Amino acid sequence: MKKKLLATLLPIALSAAYSNPALAQEIAPAQNDAAPADASQTVVVTGFRSSLQKALNLKQQAIGVRDSIVAEDIGKFPEANVAESLQRVPGVILNRDESSGEGQRISIRGLPTEYSVTTLNGAPVNTTSTATIGSAARGFNYDVFASELFGRVDFYKSPLAELTEGGLGGVVDLQSPRPFDNPKRTVRYSVSASYNTASEHTDPTGFALYSNTWGPVGFLIGGSHSSSVNTRSGFEATGGYNSSANGSQSPVKGNFAVALDYDSPRANLGGYTRAQIDNAFLPRIYRYYGSANDRTRDGLVSSLQYKKGDLDISLDTMYSKLKNQRDEAYFGILVRNSRTTNRNAPAGQAGNSGFIPLNVHIDPSSNLLTGTFGNTSYSSGVTYSDDETEFGYAALNANWKVSKDFRITSQVSTNRSKAERYQDTLSGQIFGIDSTIDYGTDHVYPSMSSPVSYTDPNNFQGFGIGTDFTREIDRGKQARVVADWDYALAGDWTGHLKAGAVWVETSKDIHKRNGTSLATARLNALGNAGLRAGMTSQLPIDNLDMGDGWPHAWGTFTRDFTYSTFDPVAYNPLSAFTPAQSFKAKETITTAFVQSDFKGQVFEKELRFNAGVRYSRTETDIDNYKQQGASLAYGPNTEKGSYSNLLPAMSAAFDVTDTLMWRASWGKTISRASLGIIAAQTVIPNQFDNTATAGNPNLKPQQSKNLDTSLEWYFQQGGLLSVAAFRKVLTDATVANTTQTTFGALGLPDTALGPIFQDANGRVDPSLPMTLRSYTNAGEQTLKGYELAYQQSFNFLPDPFKGFGALASFTHIDPFNSQKWITNAGKEIKVNSVPKYAYSTTAYYENGPLAVRFSWNYKGRSLHGDTPRNNGDDLIRWRAARGYLDGNISYRINDSLELRIDALNLSNTLAYDYFEDATGKYGSGKKTRMDYAKYDGRTIKIGIRGKL
Repeated sequence: MKKKLLATLLPIALSAAYSNPALAQEIAPAQNDAAPADASQTVVVTGFRSSLQKALNLKQQAIGVRDSIVAEDIGKFPEANVAESLQRVPGVILNRDESSGEGQRISIRGLPTEYSVTTLNGAPVNTTSTATIGSAARGFNYDVFASELFGRVDFYKSPLAELTEGGLGGVVDLQSPRPFDNPKRTVRYSVSASYNTASEHTDPTGFALYSNTWGPVGFLIGGSHSSSVNTRSGFEATGGYNSSANGSQSPVKGNFAVALDYDSPRANLGGYTRAQIDNAFLPRIYRYYGSANDRTRDGLVSSLQYKKGDLDISLDTMYSKLKNQRDEAYFGILVRNSRTTNRNAPAGQAGNSGFIPLNVHIDPSSNLLTGTFGNTSYSSGVTYSDDETEFGYAALNANWKVSKDFRITSQVSTNRSKAERYQDTLSGQIFGIDSTIDYGTDHVYPSMSSPVSYTDPNNFQGFGIGTDFTREIDRGKQARVVADWDYALAGDWTGHLKAGAVWVETSKDIHKRNGTSLATARLNALGNAGLRAGMTSQLPIDNLDMGDGWPHAWGTFTRDFTYSTFDPVAYNPLSAFTPAQSFKAKETITTAFVQSDFKGQVFEKELRFNAGVRYSRTETDIDNYKQQGASLAYGPNTEKGSYSNLLPAMSAAFDVTDTLMWRASWGKTISRASLGIIAAQTVIPNQFDNTATAGNPNLKPQQSKNLDTSLEWYFQQGGLLSVAAFRKVLTDATVANTTQTTFGALGLPDTALGPIFQDANGRVDPSLPMTLRSYTNAGEQTLKGYELAYQQSFNFLPDPFKGFGALASFTHIDPFNSQKWITNAGKEIKVNSVPKYAYSTTAYYENGPLAVRFSWNYKGRSLHGDTPRNNGDDLIRWRAARGYLDGNISYRINDSLELRIDALNLSNTLAYDYFEDATGKYGSGKKTRMDYAKYDGRTIKIGIRGKL
């Protein structure tokens, strides 16, 4: 593979090295943006500094709170992923895809990801990928797209009447390139090899763009391809820790049920009392996890543009396809729901699964129970999944300058995102053996041993299969027309009026199938002998890191055997449709807005302000399925709703001095509730937890009154030091409410709850207490915080040090959804469901042909899940704080050839959750009671790029 890649790169590099040099890059104001007032201060720079300078010019010219990321040149975005670029904007927190490690979604100022709106050239778009397929959440997955497909990203944190409503956190506008952005012939290319240190796999990445203009006509087309294989490895407790003292109660307290078998003749408590062992913690599952994600992404962008005199017309298109093939393997001890009620039952199986303490140890600092146990059961499992997201977009734009002071712009666009995922999970078990477990000093790779062979298929039984299919389709149509009018006011004041009308229709279609029962029938027909014959001791994933204390081989199943035996396409037919989790929802939004900019002198300093109002009416049509009649069978159901919103907005920017600017804004915004909450029916998300959730089709959008203010000091060309404060007061917030009911009142089948709630006949007691969580509009909540930003090129240093520069941002959030977590003793603890702070730092060096850049992005810890709840174990589940170090080095031989090395996750960050003991008695748990602790490895890209 490496030889083939070099054979491809070498001739391109040689041809580029001896071609004619292209013209030097210069700072140029973006189309329709005013040039800096003092042209004498414009400095010709290139590369990353050029991108920063362009972005800073746009920020300084804006009236509201806006940040921008600008391509260094056409087809030359500064980062490989748009979301990773956005994380250096103050207030933006990046959420990464757990499979590939790429940036996927963004959270703005601590608000959930669906509180932001993403537009493409001004048109709202939605798309999803990987684990978010089927979640029905609003939002945009940036990993679907290569960054080279975009020329600029504008990020609005304060409301403007002209901006699409729905982004309570903010609006991100992605702008695709057009030929007249750079009206000359341009051919740009890049080719690289991507190597992941965990998978030890090398993959190609390439991009090519052609743009040219011929008089009034221009054409641009660009294509990208990338592939990667990322391997993850680590430890999983799969949901928490618990003690026998909690887990033996009914209904279960804690995250799962567990009761040690003290009555066995083999039981030996050593020097511990039964109470000490009963109260010590065991993980729900004690297992190793490894995965390999094979990703390919192909993209295409094009623009046909006519620009002559006062008329500018363009047809823009974009297409992207993201495919993931994911292999997951796990092996470990099942602790959950183990107890012995019938010693005559088979060892390790139902009725006789209680662990027998033989030689145990309790760690006094973490209260973890380790050592040797009898009657343990092992589970070996694989999950093979495939997902694909296909996105298409087309827009016809027209811009007509009717007169010197009057302009009309219009756009008609359509977009569609189709995401599908199907998967198989196949497992086998070894029942009732002795095992020794120990976390050691590294809880990411603990140890496990047993006298039984893990690789002998004859030791496995208790096989299980699960399979499902999910499809999520987003469609969008938009038409808008906007008029701009420049007018004069009294004195030296001028105005710019903008008014428009917008029509948007979006729809979401969630379709789920679960063919587990069909696949289980096939599994039962094969029997133990047939499944054992399909096992192998060769692990399906290469280069897994699992530590010295873990078995390095065990009985498992290959992808070929799993898919050929339980084809997830064949075993998830239409007859396996699951109506409780499927729906269609359409929203039709009609909007009108009017706003005006004003500019003039106050105390001989320039004041710019904007005032406007936006009116929108939303009509919702939902087609889902509801249980009906005496049989409670699901049948088609229709829900309708509508609401209107009037959203005023005002912003101002005042030049306090020639270098100091004060900025402020106030306005109302909304965020529509998740369609998964609006359209969902009553379901039990976790069959081992007696909690159900129900949707509410009558939810109104959340409204927020937003106040932003900042001081910005532009102390030198390309230099900024700023401080900003923000406050959002939310009303009609979507709030989860819980009520107590019974299982019989929910109308759900007995299989909705797991075996621990079922009797010998598989029936659940209708009077079983249940907690029903539903959602309503209620109350008022406040989100506030502050942001700091710094940017500077160190031009004052002598050569060769004047090429150094830095930028940094810090965001502190007083989360509006900080909530109370209550211990068993009734003590209230305040917990934050979003990080309280996040920061980003970048240091760079650009001097002549050499450029070096390193970035560190960090976010604090946050509560796992939106609703804190003590399950009875006094353990708070946190998502640990984490930071990522990225970097790149480039050397420009000439404008036609640049050698480049990019590195992602140089820190090889450990991503994990952990369980903190709320009583403080057993430590924080940060490095002990970990869950889903995974390493992704480092990704290194080596390649070339340039112009021809």
